Amino acid sequence: MATAYVFTLQPTFTQGLILGQASILLLLFLVLKYLFFDSDPDRPYRKASYQPKVEVDSIHEDSSDVRVNLGKLESEPGDGEAESSEWLNLLLKQVLDAYRVKLRNGLLGPEGDEVARQRVEDFANKMRPTGFLDYIKVHSVDVGTSAPRLSHARIRTQSIPGADADIEYDMNYIDSISISISTSVLFNYPFPSFARLPVSLTISLSLFSAPVRLTPPNPFAPHPTITFTLPAPHSDFVLDIKTTSLMGSRAKLEDVPKLHELILHQIRRVILEKGTWKVVLPGLASVNEVEEDVKMEHQLAEKALS
Repeated sequence: MATAYVFTLQPTFTQGLILGQASILLLLFLVLKYLFFDSDPDRPYRKASYQPKVEVDSIHEDSSDVRVNLGKLESEPGDGEAESSEWLNLLLKQVLDAYRVKLRNGLLGPEGDEVARQRVEDFANKMRPTGFLDYIKVHSVDVGTSAPRLSHARIRTQSIPGADADIEYDMNYIDSISISISTSVLFNYPFPSFARLPVSLTISLSLFSAPVRLTPPNPFAPHPTITFTLPAPHSDFVLDIKTTSLMGSRAKLEDVPKLHELILHQIRRVILEKGTWKVVLPGLASVNEVEEDVKMEHQLAEKALS
């Protein structure tokens, strides 16, 4: 029976097939390497010539429409008696304004913007995965001017006998918070620093709406705390985020839908996982004691699911 050799002096079908596949792979490698990837190892990041910008006018138009709809919703009666929350809204506004001033180091205008930008950039690079992302350059940060508004405060009685009632609010946050960054996705295969994919990205928040539950401290608990849950259990939330993106070095891909879906999914996941805050009451508990209680609650929840 004749045997087909891969390497012979006379061309064969097998040689042509292998040569064709190798040519396609080589062409694909060259396209990715020299059109999309940035293989220059001398610079930690390359600033993109195009930086996505936030369309402030469109955000304000969308926000005005949302305010009209939310106004209609707030005028409708909810479950139980609705209590005014204007005093709490004023308190939240003052608290957020205080944090904004501290973030800008008390400076106004471009100087304050630069201080806030630098602090956000330092924090982003402190938290970034160094093996996956290159240095993150923050081009601009808008910390917003508004604050969450709470409405329809109502008491929710617990189904468990003897349990204290919870207080539930409807929270609506309409603002123009945004951040514009550029970085590179690192490819370390088949060897370290094989290539990098430049990415420019702008993320802007225009609406965040969710029910919030406030649980008063239990006087008989070992470490009483005030608990805020966002969103309230057995409820969903509305998150309106706009993203503009640019990927590639020479050939560029603009506003990739999958990237928007990935960012939105990650933000929703973080909100659901980190949406519970406990406020320690002075003199009744310490932060370490409450942290141990939270770890114990997570362990019991994992055992119940397993």
